[in-house]
Amino acid sequence: MLPSLTLVLGGAASGKSAYAEKLAEQTAPHRTYLATARPGDDEMAHRIAAHRARRGAGWHTVEAPLDPTDALQAADGVVLFDCATMWLSNHLLADHDVGMATNRLISAVLACPAPAIVVSNELGLSIVPENALARRFRQAQGELNQRLAAEAGLVVFVAAGLPMALKGTLP
Repeated sequence: MLPSLTLVLGGAASGKSAYAEKLAEQTAPHRTYLATARPGDDEMAHRIAAHRARRGAGWHTVEAPLDPTDALQAADGVVLFDCATMWLSNHLLADHDVGMATNRLISAVLACPAPAIVVSNELGLSIVPENALARRFRQAQGELNQRLAAEAGLVVFVAAGLPMALKGTLP
């Protein structure tokens, strides 16, 4: 049984999404996937298609690039929000108030009637970016991850496809 909020962190191509999908599949037969990526180019469209194909049947997908509130409120079974990093990018690129958007996201996740799994990238393990927007993004991502982790009953870090519990116990 998952806690009301599980945070799955990892680097790019670490296996975090596949691990989160497995957790969701083990939790409930009814699963909602809140997709935040936008197919802005051929490579991203291919990545989205690959994620969708990997999930297979049994998932209800909701496009939620900016505001997952309604989908989170309507969720039953288990909900997978993949990913907070892409969601944050969408808000930064739209020049939205990231603090306000983050508060709204946290509130919506905590009010979700179903167990929620949030996937997010851990960006703080690399070099300091050379430009202001990238530094702002890295800072906002770190703060978002910290807030989600503080609220989560389970926090998992995935590296090389291997999950490690940072908070709570792996199911």
